[in-house]
Amino acid sequence: MKTKQLLYVLFISLFTNILIAQEEVAIYVSDAGNFNNPPWQILKFDENGDNPEVFIDDNIEWPQDIIFLENDGIVLISSLNSGLITTHNSTTGDFIENFASGIGGPTRMKIGDDNLLYVLQWQGNGTVFRYELDGTFVDEFTDVGVPQSIGIDWDSEGNLYVASFTGDSVEKFDSDGNFIETFIDSNLLGPTNIWFEDNGDLIVIDYNGGAVKRFDSEGNYLGDFITGINFAEGFDFLPNGDILIGDGNNSAVNQYSSDGTFIGTFIESGAGNLLTPNAIVRRVFEPLSVENVAIENIEITPTLGSVFTVHNTENISQIKNIEIYNLLGQHITSIKEISTTTIWDAKGHSNGVYFMEIVTNNDTKKVQKLIVQQD
Repeated sequence: MKTKQLLYVLFISLFTNILIAQEEVAIYVSDAGNFNNPPWQILKFDENGDNPEVFIDDNIEWPQDIIFLENDGIVLISSLNSGLITTHNSTTGDFIENFASGIGGPTRMKIGDDNLLYVLQWQGNGTVFRYELDGTFVDEFTDVGVPQSIGIDWDSEGNLYVASFTGDSVEKFDSDGNFIETFIDSNLLGPTNIWFEDNGDLIVIDYNGGAVKRFDSEGNYLGDFITGINFAEGFDFLPNGDILIGDGNNSAVNQYSSDGTFIGTFIESGAGNLLTPNAIVRRVFEPLSVENVAIENIEITPTLGSVFTVHNTENISQIKNIEIYNLLGQHITSIKEISTTTIWDAKGHSNGVYFMEIVTNNDTKKVQKLIVQQD
């Protein structure tokens, strides 16, 4: 209860006492380029699918999926050719380090209800790997492998489903990773992404089948959900329920209504030199500037790094104390020596989001969100 109360105080303080940053919306697209051969890139577009820019184009080899870990200020990219999941700065896209290695061609990644990262393998033994969000390997979750697995989701009962591209199938596992059955074994010609709808239907993007297909909760084929799209891969949703799907045949991203009706081209063919979209992520986030952040007469620089300086431009005695908390609201340290340039050196602390709480003599609390990223 104390932790929840502290988080609440931090939340209220954050949004009432500091400069409020405007939320930003961006669309990120993984570009598989020439598949086994470059160019490869992760592109960033604005919320309307315009103004493309290259977000990442190094330390990736046939990129497959994109996972943002907002609390840590990082983004994970899986690369089929290298067998790696790499960690990049979520603001700049700069490479930080390898998150995980020794994977048989990682494709899709998804965070489960257990807060573990589930990773599919295109090669190797085809089992589903699990990792802690710091990159620590947990286990091979499934008891059997799925060849060239490239689609993942859970049903409402916690059963795991994995699509096999070359098997033209969707395999079903229970919540402990035990194989149950081949859930779908017909009407598919190379499935990629899958997702469950609220009514229990499973939607399957059929890459070679030129359609997006619908199956009921028993695996029975109900018909085509979307037609007229070839080499489709990658999807995400807009707030109104519209669906974005990568159109590999036209090097574009299409927009469809929630009932599968084609609305239009969301990202134009070849925008940003896009060749082969295979993952799409719509990201809503609060950008953190690495420039100076002014809070009345107190300035904290930077907001991303490992050493942070509090500049007090008036009276030193204005500040009573400075406290540091982690994302869970746990107290990390107190800064005792306060001057006109008070420094918090985060060396020895793990990368991630922290809060610096500055308490003034009139008991006003001012909180600044900081992202610790060690060199």
